[in-house]
Amino acid sequence: MISPQLDKEEEELLAAYESGQFRSDMSPARKKLLEDAAATAFQQQKEVNVSISERDFYALQRKALEAGIPYETLVVSILHKFASGSLYDAAANKANPADTHTARG
Repeated sequence: MISPQLDKEEEELLAAYESGQFRSDMSPARKKLLEDAAATAFQQQKEVNVSISERDFYALQRKALEAGIPYETLVVSILHKFASGSLYDAAANKANPADTHTARG
């Protein structure tokens, strides 16, 4: 699993949280607003069931494990990137040595 790089403030917040010393100063009104926004976002999600090959499924699980996230989160992220046009396929941009031709003179 990859450890995130935290800045000094984040490290202090994490240490306070893990030691039980962290206390939120969020107002009840702000908390309610955020809870309502999260509930609305959740309601707007659609469930999709797909069948994939066992090989792809295990590959996705391995990738998710390496990233330290659930495989479902990884799948949703991939689909979101594809739908938004920001999915980058590194393999598609590599030149195939068989496709390159050199001129001999």
